[in-house]
Amino acid sequence: MNILAPSILSADFWNLGEAVRQVEQEKVRWLHIDVMDGMFVPSISYGMPVIAGLRKRTELFFDIHLMIERPERYIQDFADCGADLINFHIEATEQVEETIAAIRALGKKVGITIKPDTPVAAVEPYLELVDMVLVMTVEPGFGGQKLIPQCLEKVREVRAMVAAKGLSIDIEVDGGICAENVAEAVAAGANVVVAGSAVFKGDVRGNVRTLLAQMG
Repeated sequence: MNILAPSILSADFWNLGEAVRQVEQEKVRWLHIDVMDGMFVPSISYGMPVIAGLRKRTELFFDIHLMIERPERYIQDFADCGADLINFHIEATEQVEETIAAIRALGKKVGITIKPDTPVAAVEPYLELVDMVLVMTVEPGFGGQKLIPQCLEKVREVRAMVAAKGLSIDIEVDGGICAENVAEAVAAGANVVVAGSAVFKGDVRGNVRTLLAQMG
């Protein structure tokens, strides 16, 4: 099943609750929440208080994308504030297996992420340990970028690697996804699609319907 995970990074924060309510009305079940620390990536976004506040108002599946250095420091905090899946960059820590284990120990699903310049071979040792691999299709840290087409080949490689091992894990894409390229991302092997501007700019409910129709 293909899943749309709207990224609140592109939402209007004055009306964040209303934006989330609108995607819920279109039967979206995931929310992608980007946490940026100004160190691993240049931008700073939001943290635990925002997530905890949203958790009180919605039962959506929270896909927490940690773009932070040494994410192992904060696993307990993000679990406590309402994460369902905690996804971290393998480039951000030297304790990949330990971080995976810490997330598992808290009863949460685990994702690992790679940036556009990171080879897909970097995730292979961990495929049996995780629930999802996120292939970034832009450089992490800013919303509104254009998808890097070459990254879709990396999605194909990860999908082939997962299939060769007989695994059943999700493959997520994030960055520059819009109505014009979402079908291509799904065809490459992604079954979880993050979209920010393509959802929250303009007619939110109409945008969701358009993306879901293109995803199949």
